[in-house]
Amino acid sequence: MVIEITSIQNPKVKFAVGLADRRDRDRSGLFLIEGFREITRALQGGVAIEQVFFAESLFLGHNEPALLDEIQKRGATLFSCKESVFRKISYRDRPDGLVAIARQMNTSFENFCEAFSSENPFLLVAEGIEKPGNLGTILRSCDAVGVDAAIICDRCTDLFNPNVVRASVGTLFTQPIVEAKGQELLAWCKSKGIQVVAATPQAEREFTETDLSGPLAILVGTEQLGLSKLWMESADIQVSIPMRGAADSLNVATATTLLLYEVLRQRKQKGLHGDSLRR
Repeated sequence: MVIEITSIQNPKVKFAVGLADRRDRDRSGLFLIEGFREITRALQGGVAIEQVFFAESLFLGHNEPALLDEIQKRGATLFSCKESVFRKISYRDRPDGLVAIARQMNTSFENFCEAFSSENPFLLVAEGIEKPGNLGTILRSCDAVGVDAAIICDRCTDLFNPNVVRASVGTLFTQPIVEAKGQELLAWCKSKGIQVVAATPQAEREFTETDLSGPLAILVGTEQLGLSKLWMESADIQVSIPMRGAADSLNVATATTLLLYEVLRQRKQKGLHGDSLRR
């Protein structure tokens, strides 16, 4: 059954709009997913979708009816909205007519440790990333190279912020995402023999001159403050990306992408790009 909504005063609409606020997300354990690609990837990743609001007038011809049918088969409630109602819920300038409410995934470090089994780990650790767009872009790059996990360390940005979901283009749902405290993560890496590689503009060794083919965790921090003292003092290796112009650093998402692809290049060169990565 599909329920029609014609008023922005509808309680379901007000609740969905409220999920743009972190306090409401934390309180309810729910979050918003907007867009055909993002919702499709959420389904592929086994995310529990509870409700979907849609406006057929905004569909872009991506076989939305089939997607809605699959969502409904999995137990979600569908709400057909007038375009004006849908735009009240949407947080995009150019919506494509689909917004879902989903249950937040389990990102606990304990669960990750219990399930972890990679023989040649390839991890990305992002410490204290402040901007949702940067965090989402980092997750997109992690998905592209097939990291074993993206670990959000001592987070500043809510992982379920709508702009993280949007910038990740749904790759938030296609790979292991973990949240951890710095000290516990560092101890775990040491216990597993995982080399911690800290990216910092101050390092003398360039990232392309470093062996990144073994078990490792690439560590990136904020553009303004860089990595914390804990990681700078505990890292096995510090590497830099050469800067030839006036700027002394790159955007953190851009820098992360370069580092991740260098790991992928080295592993491929040594024939380690098959089973050692997720795909």
